[in-house]
Amino acid sequence: MNVFLFKKIHQDGLVDATTLENIEAHEKNTPVSVYWDLLTLLYAGIFLLTTGVGIIIYKNIDSIGQTTITLTLAVACVACFYYSLQKAPGFSRQQVQSPNVLFDYIVLSGCLLLLILLGYLQFQYGLFGNRWGMATFIPMVLLFAAAYYFDHIGILSMAITNLAACIGISITPLRLLQNNDFNSHSLIYSGVALGVLLIVAGILSVHQNFKKHFGFTYKNFGYHLFFVSSIAALVVFNSIYLVLFLFLCGAGFYLYTQALKDKSFYLLVMTTLYMYAAITYVVIKNLVSFDRQGDAGIYLILMYLIGSAIGLVLFIMKNNKKIKNAGI
Repeated sequence: MNVFLFKKIHQDGLVDATTLENIEAHEKNTPVSVYWDLLTLLYAGIFLLTTGVGIIIYKNIDSIGQTTITLTLAVACVACFYYSLQKAPGFSRQQVQSPNVLFDYIVLSGCLLLLILLGYLQFQYGLFGNRWGMATFIPMVLLFAAAYYFDHIGILSMAITNLAACIGISITPLRLLQNNDFNSHSLIYSGVALGVLLIVAGILSVHQNFKKHFGFTYKNFGYHLFFVSSIAALVVFNSIYLVLFLFLCGAGFYLYTQALKDKSFYLLVMTTLYMYAAITYVVIKNLVSFDRQGDAGIYLILMYLIGSAIGLVLFIMKNNKKIKNAGI
């Protein structure tokens, strides 16, 4: 309740003093919600717990014993999933409410412990051998299955991250990662392809009404991957950067219309900022080429940066109003 608004109305003579006092008393006695504070603390506790388990295993692997570590992780993981399966309401195409407060955290703990267990088995016993793709593919499948069955967006994010790792390792040779050569064409191709795949998955989730609330998570990862990889392509593929820029402009306009359709200010700002970065790169590149020796290019770049920054802010403000008006 906006007490300041009522005070202003009281000053205008539209509300009497008694009513204002009652409103102020009610506002003072209204309980303050700590839901999101507790939610953040619980999630932080889960991640700190699993991180601590990994550190303890790493530092005390010789003293604890391999068998003890394996059995402890396996028992804890099975216990989490047993509880989750017992309490889970079952699979549904629609969003499912958690049966209790602890359910989401126990499911998340089980998945994190599963990843630790599989990672330990691979490191210590070579569970997947030299098949690095399988070492990420199997956890990815399990995480996607858990995300959809237990209706958990956090686990979905972990599954998408594993999908990105799986594609990166499968396409890129291990030697490439060891040499830190991140200008690889394969990484750019895979990033663009995966970004498009995730965006399509988000659109289909909403269109087919299949876990509709997962759509934003898919789009969030997809937008970032697609734009970062596309802008990297502008830099790496210098000979055809204008063709790639035109393609990026078309894709950016489509994603901009999608953001307006979804009434998502976050996706709209993300698209706008990435497109601004791409346009700025092309403009500065051409201005530098236009005047290599003189100072005119520098002044033009400064004028462009100032003017474009103002235009960017006005564009975002205008579209923010458009989204708000569409939501009325």
